[in-house]
Amino acid sequence: MFSARSFAHSIAEVPAAKTAERLPEWNLADLYPGSDSPQVASDLSRAAQDVAQFGKDYRGQLESLAKGADASVKLGEAVARYEALQDLLGRLMSFAGLLYSGDTTDPARAKFYGDVQEKVTNASAQLLFFQLELNRMDDATLMAAASKEPLSRWKPWLEDIRKEKPYELEDKLEELFHEKYISGAAAWNRLFDETIAGLRFKVAGEELAIEPVLNLMQDSREETRREAAQAIGVTLKNNLRTFSLITNTLAKDKEISDRWRGFQDVADARHLSNRVEREVVEALAQAVEAAHPRLSHRYYKLKAKWFGKEALDYWDRSAPLPSTPAKRYSWPEARDIVLDAYDGFAPRMAEIAGRFFEKNWIDAPVRPGKAPGAFSHPTVPSAHPYVLLNFQGKTRDVMTLAHELGHGVHQVLAARQGALMAPTPLTLAETASVFGEMLTFRALIAQASDKAQKRALLASKVEDMLNTVVRQMAFYAFERKVHNARREGELTADQICELWMSVQAESFGPSIRLGPGYETFWAYIPHFIHSPFYVYAYAFGDCLVNSLYGVYQKAHEGFAERYFALLEAGGAKPYAALLKPFGLDARDPAFWNIGLEMIEGLIAELEAMEDA
Repeated sequence: MFSARSFAHSIAEVPAAKTAERLPEWNLADLYPGSDSPQVASDLSRAAQDVAQFGKDYRGQLESLAKGADASVKLGEAVARYEALQDLLGRLMSFAGLLYSGDTTDPARAKFYGDVQEKVTNASAQLLFFQLELNRMDDATLMAAASKEPLSRWKPWLEDIRKEKPYELEDKLEELFHEKYISGAAAWNRLFDETIAGLRFKVAGEELAIEPVLNLMQDSREETRREAAQAIGVTLKNNLRTFSLITNTLAKDKEISDRWRGFQDVADARHLSNRVEREVVEALAQAVEAAHPRLSHRYYKLKAKWFGKEALDYWDRSAPLPSTPAKRYSWPEARDIVLDAYDGFAPRMAEIAGRFFEKNWIDAPVRPGKAPGAFSHPTVPSAHPYVLLNFQGKTRDVMTLAHELGHGVHQVLAARQGALMAPTPLTLAETASVFGEMLTFRALIAQASDKAQKRALLASKVEDMLNTVVRQMAFYAFERKVHNARREGELTADQICELWMSVQAESFGPSIRLGPGYETFWAYIPHFIHSPFYVYAYAFGDCLVNSLYGVYQKAHEGFAERYFALLEAGGAKPYAALLKPFGLDARDPAFWNIGLEMIEGLIAELEAMEDA
């Protein structure tokens, strides 16, 4: 549901109470005035009634409607009603989810979220027949109707859902899978969220939540970084029984679903939902793994040299550079930097991003119980996106703001496609976010006043790219190992830790020492729980944007128009068609090296600064 950024990109900070400035908090009233609003109860009741009526009107009727003389009109009316129901249910679930993310430890919010989720799931289960019946029609009949108005408006959606046809089950089984999600995967997801939010890590005599303690691993003092890292290891180890059970259960749950649907590879379901071919992702994984020596291994060797060491301990991997004063940004400064960078590319982009500040669509402060990390949630086309941050003024906070606003701009532009076609497959979902980061990074570099500041910015960008590409693909490799091993039987906590260490050591290289305690760090990463195999989308997006930005650097004229057309398309066109106007083809194995070479070039630039 949420377009969440990974923990590799999340901003872990000190509690908001220690912040001098007041940060914005979002206003969810554009969705509903409050959880006790009569409008919520009214919409839940209306949704149940409208869904029931929809079933009475159309269940078992679609094939006959498709054969009538007015097939396009009748089916068009049906799809329009179906889309309106999806928007209504999405609005309810978005409000409940956003409210819950503001404080996952509040029992009242948790109950409201659970109650709404149950009612929305029950309602949406009654709509499953619609796609199933559409997909049972023969192509010629359905596409003949879709060639005429008004059904032609949804032809891209109809073509898209046909891709799921081979993996769909009979109606009753689909309803069972759907309804049991609440007491199955969704319940384990919620257990993970509430467990993580409730954990406390002891550092310097203080009991800290996950975000503040992760932030301390970016502290300028090595002893603080070490103590924070060890505290994370200790607390996670004490809770590994719970995290291992969650991981085992969800992996088995996924295996059951995959087996019934006929997916062969553990990641095939994700590839289908992303509308990307397995061989494309495999080519990306192979290209990144082959690049480890010239990317992550090379950079961390350079960073170890800056610290005067042969190798860095794992708690030093994200440390600020020595003898480089940390730059702090106020919220107005961060806002202006990002909006100015966006404006330099296209005023339209800055205008859309500006709405998030003007209309309170952003929740920025760190609060006890608040969801960690950052995300931009699109909600529904009849409303607007909301951005969640944990902002404390570091350079990475500015980059995270740029990233999430990129998502937000994309979601605003795609909303015109409607509830069925606005959602963007993950192959392109990270495009606008990473492009927004790149624009902001270039703006910060242009403003750098001296060599030390420029080196710090370059190093920060390289580390962000390594986190986005190398680290995320290592996460993907870890998930593959876990899910494949789980097919052979339940995994012990030690076995999961061993799989984690095997991929981490190879991706970081010999200049990072992964000491005791680090073996548990897999346990706090939410994507493994919420969205199995989501993580490769970050690497896909970063490499794609590197190539896209290269096109932009070579020819500015007409680029913005093509770029906005890509964003406005949402999920109405396949990624290959959207990249074609830029002369890019992700199906070409050589494509990935274009993006990886940009990272390599930045590392070479850092090395050159050492010799200058």
